[in-house]
Amino acid sequence: MNNWNMIYSHIDRVAINIFGINIYWYGICYALALIVAFSAIKYFINKDKYPIKNNELEMFFIYVEIGIILGARIGYILIYDTNTSYYLLRPWEIFNPFVNGKFVGISGMSYHGAVFGFIAGAFLYAKRYKKSMLLLMDSVAIALPLGYILGRIGNFLNQELVGRQTDLFIGILVNGKLVHASQLYEAFLEGLCIFVILFTIRRKLKYQGELIGLYLLLYSIARFFVEFFREADFQIGYFYGISMGQILSIITFFIAIIFLFVIHKKAIKKQQL
Repeated sequence: MNNWNMIYSHIDRVAINIFGINIYWYGICYALALIVAFSAIKYFINKDKYPIKNNELEMFFIYVEIGIILGARIGYILIYDTNTSYYLLRPWEIFNPFVNGKFVGISGMSYHGAVFGFIAGAFLYAKRYKKSMLLLMDSVAIALPLGYILGRIGNFLNQELVGRQTDLFIGILVNGKLVHASQLYEAFLEGLCIFVILFTIRRKLKYQGELIGLYLLLYSIARFFVEFFREADFQIGYFYGISMGQILSIITFFIAIIFLFVIHKKAIKKQQL
């Protein structure tokens, strides 16, 4: 085996220990994802001349980030966690980073839950400040895959969400067997590739909502494909050969199709008036 196959034997999930508190690479990657995404949003809003002021963007970012964190965590508990009833009866434990007085951090986030949290945050902000929800979501769509890249790299460094077993030379050793580095596949396909596509076509789109709609459409396709290389969550397994991630991707795909159809129809109708 080469050094790549054995990479996990050279990686410590803990980046640094401060006064007895472990800071994990995943947490660092998540924080960097927020910084990169916010910086990218500001850059593209100015570059593409979105009618959004800087103070409006900052407040909007707070709304959607709260929505993303809540949605990701609650989504995981409702969909993937085996102790759903425990958390529903003790909601204050959802974000409790301590177990028996020891800091262990918070683990378990659902991307699809984060998407719905993002939409909820955008809706609440748009309703309160009387802004176009579609315009707001379009303004951040191109930055989402950039943040996603760092999130999946964080999963890789945290040695979680590992891939299915493989005989290929690119496999990494996990629990005595070679598996796909599916987290990095996701970072590439669902992050970098989608960013490049959105970056290329963003100025060719005509209607508000198209950019975020296309992002959800492309993500659902890429995620469905990558799931063939990613091990299903052990507590859920497969449903007739497909994973929960693929089921959620199918749902997201049709939601995106319907969403794009509706905004196109409304935009055309508005032009005819």
